[in-house]
Parts: sequence; C-alpha cells; structure tokens
Amino acid sequence: MTSIPFTATPTLSGAAATLEPLSLEHAEDLGDAVREGELWRTWYTNIPSPEGMHGEIERRLGGAMAGRMAPWAVRRNSDRRLVGMTTFMNIDAANRRVEIGSTWLGVTVQRSGINRECKLLLLERAFEELDCIAVEFRTHWHNHQSRAAIARLGAKQDGVLRSHQVSPDGILRDTVVFSIISSEWPTVKKSLTEGLLRS
Repeated sequence: MTSIPFTATPTLSGAAATLEPLSLEHAEDLGDAVREGELWRTWYTNIPSPEGMHGEIERRLGGAMAGRMAPWAVRRNSDRRLVGMTTFMNIDAANRRVEIGSTWLGVTVQRSGINRECKLLLLERAFEELDCIAVEFRTHWHNHQSRAAIARLGAKQDGVLRSHQVSPDGILRDTVVFSIISSEWPTVKKSLTEGLLRS
C-alpha cells in the first residue's frame, strides 16, 4: 500500500494542460475563465461565480486541510491561461478510493480534449501512484453533457442516488454515480491515450 498522502497535489503535466496545486493566487484568473459563458448560471451544477471564486478556493483548500480533498487548477499549455478547476474529493485513503469531482472548464476549452487529458492525469495518479481500488464520479441526473463525458471515459454507471441532495433553491437533486475500478484501468488508460492521439 502506498505511503503517499492522498491530499498531496503535485503538478501533473500533459501535452495540452497542466494541473497545478490550487491557491488563492489563482482566484482572479479563474474568475476570468468562468466569466466567459457565465458558467455559474447553469442550474444543474455548482460552479463558482467570479465574485465567489475566492471563497470557493478557500473551501477547497479547507477540505484539503481536513483530509477530504486534493484540489488543482487547470492551466492550458498553449497560452498558459488558467481555464478551470478539478479535485480529488470524498477521499477515503483507508479504503483506497477517491472521487474526481467539482470540475469545471471554461467554454473556450470545452470539447477540446483538455478534459480527457486532465482525467487521464488524475486517473494515472489515483491508480498508479496512490494504488486506488476505485475512482468515482458523480453528477446531476439532468447534467446530460457530464454524464455522457463520464461514460466516454470508460466509467460504468453504478446507480442513481434518488433525492440525494437539496439544492440552494430547494429542489431535490438525483445524483448519478459512476466508477472505474482498478481491474478496468489498463483498458480505460489505453482508450483515453488513443483518444488523445486522435484528437
């Protein structure tokens, strides 16, 4: 079993994007990234507004201090712009499980291959460095774009948690749960790698 802390956030580098440890210094640039397309107005997901970015970064860093999260900022390599955030969350080191979640990417990089590369980097860390048994993904039932993207990664749907959470507006959320288990990782990695070569 690995002795690497699950909450550690080393820099993870790919061809198109780099994941770097999230910090409060990222707040202004991430606010600019989320402003394009007004992503925070999407009703079925929870994306911070430009004004709320500092508080959201503080929340994630607090989760890291408490042992629940490992947060990264996403930087596009071509122009070095920050374009989003992603996180290991619901960390369960004793059972070698993490969830990849609280991810958002600016509209300029959506469907560009950067999401796929970021997921490959995070999955490599989870399975090959942290020796995870399983990696989970969760999304809103009505977030069809996210559900399709998770399935394209090679994750299998485990089920639906009905009336799982209460949204800020009081509406009940059904949460769709997916996972990739360690025995599936070699095939998933091959698929992701080949997909990036073709993109």
